[in-house]
Amino acid sequence: MSRMPLLHQLPNLLTLLRIGAAPVLILFLYNGRYGAALVVFVIAGITDGLDGWIAKQFDAVTRLGSILDPLADKILIVSTYVMLALAGDIPFWLLLLIGFRDLGIIGGVLVLQWVHGDVHMQPSPVSKLNTFLQISLVVLIMVERVDLLSLTALTEVVLWLVVATTFASAFHYVYFWVIRPADASGQP
Repeated sequence: MSRMPLLHQLPNLLTLLRIGAAPVLILFLYNGRYGAALVVFVIAGITDGLDGWIAKQFDAVTRLGSILDPLADKILIVSTYVMLALAGDIPFWLLLLIGFRDLGIIGGVLVLQWVHGDVHMQPSPVSKLNTFLQISLVVLIMVERVDLLSLTALTEVVLWLVVATTFASAFHYVYFWVIRPADASGQP
């Protein structure tokens, strides 16, 4: 086997590794092992950036990868938020807000595909900011739980920024999908 096919498969393999990290992360959080969970979460974040970089640098972007990558991100974020909510580290209403926003986006994509056929979705800038803030909130909470630093004030600010950007991104998608219909490609 030549190196090029392996290199072209590497981004998807890294994404699958990230999906496989989710149950490990859940177990660590379930057992209150925030330090180990933080390490898994950070490594998953690094593989997320690495698989995207490899795919773009070496022209290894695939349809499978474009589906698996955001799925892997959502699996990690949602499972982490579920566990943090169950542990009382984040308010349960925040989990509901994020979960129902994500379900709304998935539902919107499915409706667009049903109406327009094949739809290629790109996350909006405000949605990317929301994801960044969601990840930052997880890291801040885990850093606090392992007593590395006391970041209570910053964590509270980031939590409310997550709330604000969750609403903003939901309204952004509603605006472009419903109020001002998106073009046939589904691009907001």
